[in-house]
Amino acid sequence: MCHVLLRLARDLLKEFLTVIRHINLGASMTPQEPAAKKVAIANPEHAPYGQAAVAAMKSLAVYDDVKAKLVLGDNISQTAQFVESGAADIGIIALSLAVAPVMAEKGKYWEVPLTAFPQMIQAGVVTAQASNPAAARKLEDFLKSPVGKETLKKFGFLMPAADGR
Repeated sequence: MCHVLLRLARDLLKEFLTVIRHINLGASMTPQEPAAKKVAIANPEHAPYGQAAVAAMKSLAVYDDVKAKLVLGDNISQTAQFVESGAADIGIIALSLAVAPVMAEKGKYWEVPLTAFPQMIQAGVVTAQASNPAAARKLEDFLKSPVGKETLKKFGFLMPAADGR
């Protein structure tokens, strides 16, 4: 049975992409750095973050130098684990994962320019079968409030129109 939506999906969050290096790598942040033997990205065949990582590397003219070093995670979480564990020297992951306390202890990150990869927008809906649609709308209202936006920004997200893109 198909769920009937109370309203159309609304774009809620825009995601950032970052390059993170393991703390043992040293000062360099570039994937083409000789010391970076393995560069982790999510598998671009099925993971949106992997597709964005490839697009960013091509946009920044480093893909050809890096493609032989790529290690593919099944998803963005596994990709972050590769860097966290030291199995990869550098990873291209979501900013929300790079700023998490466990990752902050393991490395340093650099934000990939928003213009270097296609937008990744998360959307939300409230369905007719929602057990508490009023609470869901209250959460949506909070996320769009100044306090909600500031909280989201702290964890690596923006509202879609916040940067003009």
